[in-house]
Amino acid sequence: MKPLFASPLIVLLTLPTLVNAALPDAKPDAVGMSSERLERIGEAVSRAVEAKTVPGAVVLVGRRGKVAYVKAVGQRAVKPEAEAMTRDTVFDMASLTKPLATATSIMILIERGQLRISDQLGEVLPEFDNHGKGEITVEQLLRHRSGLIADNAISDYADGPDTAWERLANLGLVHKPDEKFLYSDVNFLILGRIVAKLSGQSLDQFATENIYKKLHLKSTGFFSNQGDVKTDPTIITRTAPTEKDGETMLRCVVHDPRSRALGGVTGHAGLFSTADDVAVLAQMFLDGGRGLDGERILAPLTVRAMTSPGDTPPGQLRGLGWDVATGFSSLRGALFGPTGFGHTGFTGTSLWIDPETQTFVILLTSRLHPDGEGRSPIALRREVATLAAAAITDANPAPKPAKTTANEPVACGIDVLVSKQFAGLKGKRVGLVTNHTGRTRDGHSTIDVLFKAPDVKLVALFSPEHGIRGAVDKPVADAKDDATGLNIFSLYGKTRKPSPESLKGIDVLVYDIQDIGARFYTYISTLGLVLEAAKEQGIAVMVLDRPNPIGGVVVAGPVRDEALGSFVAFHPLPVRHGMTVGELAGLFNTERSIGANLTVIPCEGWKRNAMYDQTGLLWVNPSPNMRSLTEALLYPGVALLEFTNLATGRGTDMPFERLGAPWIEPRAFALALNDQGLPGVQFVPIRFTPNERQYAGQECGGVQILLTDWSRFDPIDLGLTLAVVLRHLYNDQWKPEGLLRMLVDQPTYDGLLAGGDLAALRPLWKKELDEFLDVRTKYLLYK
Repeated sequence: MKPLFASPLIVLLTLPTLVNAALPDAKPDAVGMSSERLERIGEAVSRAVEAKTVPGAVVLVGRRGKVAYVKAVGQRAVKPEAEAMTRDTVFDMASLTKPLATATSIMILIERGQLRISDQLGEVLPEFDNHGKGEITVEQLLRHRSGLIADNAISDYADGPDTAWERLANLGLVHKPDEKFLYSDVNFLILGRIVAKLSGQSLDQFATENIYKKLHLKSTGFFSNQGDVKTDPTIITRTAPTEKDGETMLRCVVHDPRSRALGGVTGHAGLFSTADDVAVLAQMFLDGGRGLDGERILAPLTVRAMTSPGDTPPGQLRGLGWDVATGFSSLRGALFGPTGFGHTGFTGTSLWIDPETQTFVILLTSRLHPDGEGRSPIALRREVATLAAAAITDANPAPKPAKTTANEPVACGIDVLVSKQFAGLKGKRVGLVTNHTGRTRDGHSTIDVLFKAPDVKLVALFSPEHGIRGAVDKPVADAKDDATGLNIFSLYGKTRKPSPESLKGIDVLVYDIQDIGARFYTYISTLGLVLEAAKEQGIAVMVLDRPNPIGGVVVAGPVRDEALGSFVAFHPLPVRHGMTVGELAGLFNTERSIGANLTVIPCEGWKRNAMYDQTGLLWVNPSPNMRSLTEALLYPGVALLEFTNLATGRGTDMPFERLGAPWIEPRAFALALNDQGLPGVQFVPIRFTPNERQYAGQECGGVQILLTDWSRFDPIDLGLTLAVVLRHLYNDQWKPEGLLRMLVDQPTYDGLLAGGDLAALRPLWKKELDEFLDVRTKYLLYK
């Protein structure tokens, strides 16, 4: 009898052709673990092999960026011929595809502003807007709270992929969205389709390009039955088979029949990998989204959001793609604490990560081989994780991160406004100045919230630089919002100030945009111009406040000269002003004698000394090249040099974390910078090729800027030290004229040109800075 889904004769594995990257092996005692206790893990796996729970396994324990223990036990294949298990065996990861491919890809799209976690399924995939599915959010899909069935009938896939997707799109709900947790492959099938639609690439292509290639993984990717492409010839022989499909043993073919019917590339299954590659992925999550060479995959706060249960109820805890903490006791070791996260796969794969101890445990098996009758490895997983936890010997484990309120995040102005039932806006016609960063703490767009608010009439939208979704890096035209039908008036196009025509019929202008904390980040210039326009037209202004992501205590750098005002220097502020947008609104309104009818809705729960990683709020890239809190902290320094003849990381995947030019010799530049002894920062020589701005397509020599201690790092010192060293080493090549445009302080600029070092430059702005600090005190809203 012919099987329902014939196994493909030709397979393709989507893999980067790169030298493999792997965590280094280390002696257990070097990472605070007992070798004797770790050996008990191998003994436990051997017992499971002898008991025929699994034919074989690879187990790997990592800690603090190194492999403390790894062992291959038993057989990779039993039939048709016996093959010994090896460390580099490639496994069908099954549902580990969900966090390691699909959820990570979704979060990358969210960081880029192409998607919001609150976006509804009907908006993103209109074909799913039926039977109550249209209002399912991306977050509900990620947390398995969509109300969709766990798996639809296998017969739905018998007539080809197009018909299968039609049937998926017409599924009904089994319960209301967000009513309860129900683990569902359908959720991630849909999420994989979202990745393909928004990126213009298939899920395998997107994940390979944006995750695995950047991490230099050689044996991680999707097998597909869509073509004949040569690949690593050892992949076939290294891949563990699962079970037979008809008369064919599945090898290099995804086991999941639904994924197989859809071509082998789906959001819920299809990924293949090795223990060493999964270790690199696990370490990336422990390192806040960075790869082994510093390559940025995700922002630290995105990682935190993925691994936090959000507001899911007790007993149903779930991260964004991950099982978290006590919600997954079958995987977590009995001795690990309540802060970890992980996932399993039906084929016998599992990964548990414990941030508190900087430890992860990988157990990869092909439990279904050879006859599909494999036993559950749940008890083995739990035993292996418990033994790994018991092997930790440190009296002082890895330092815990600063306590945050991740389960009770800071309430931003929009959250407070909602809690007060939109007081001040009732019965009003509202214009909203916002972009994709205007959102509630649970991910709902401020646009959507005000549009649906009772007795509030949202009549117009206004967008700042980068547009309403923060994705455009050029002037923006007026537009219309597809979801609401409202006009979007661009404040970074033909005008940068709301025109009288655009304000007709508006009673209140509401401002809700996330700032970065630097004088030249133009969202605050837009804030000042909005206040002026509102005063001129007799319109009230309400500012919904948000935290300063780089903190509200430190104030530093030259204060803008009165004669050097511009759109990147709206008011005489120091480079790092240490204020929120609500506080700046009060300062602008009074100190510039604007006199607008201003109301500020402050945040609740934010302290001045808290940076964004201590707010519990999800990081959303405020602009296309502001992709992490690290970059936000570097920005006030590195961006000082943006208008000189340097590449500052734009057009690469690490804006503001790289700086260079074709004429810079990287080793000499890095050595000179490190010799300056700046606290909290180190410089690594690199070469990189940006794809935009003046050096697009040209290889640049330069440095990677590594922050080693945020508490001691001063971005202004960094920016000026870069200028001092460039002036010394490359006086003939570096053109400093553009520096004044961002520095906007003539004495400091003249002092630099005269050869002054950092110690000589600092006193040049002290008087003006002290005067600003006195003025600033009057407008502070937080302690």
